Amino acid sequence: MQQIIGGKKYETETAGLVASDLYWDRHNWQRRGMNTYLYKTKNRVFFLHKATIWQGERVSIEVVSVDEAKDWYGRLPESKMGYKDAFGVELVEA
Repeated sequence: MQQIIGGKKYETETAGLVASDLYWDRHNWQRRGMNTYLYKTKNRVFFLHKATIWQGERVSIEVVSVDEAKDWYGRLPESKMGYKDAFGVELVEA
């Protein structure tokens, strides 16, 4: 998917997948009909791709800040990229 936001192109085909909630439940890959994917561009800009199978809902891309991306990284159960690779720093232990 590709979307132009603020004069900049965001494309799922060329960005790196950081995390998602994609999950195979032995019947389909959809979670309640919608999946969320966190991506990082080559320029280290993060965006969410929200995909849906429901009629009347739109597939969308939303640019998020680094702090919002870190929050989504913690909320999305399927990490595809390590924290350091995604954000350039090691996780700090609580």
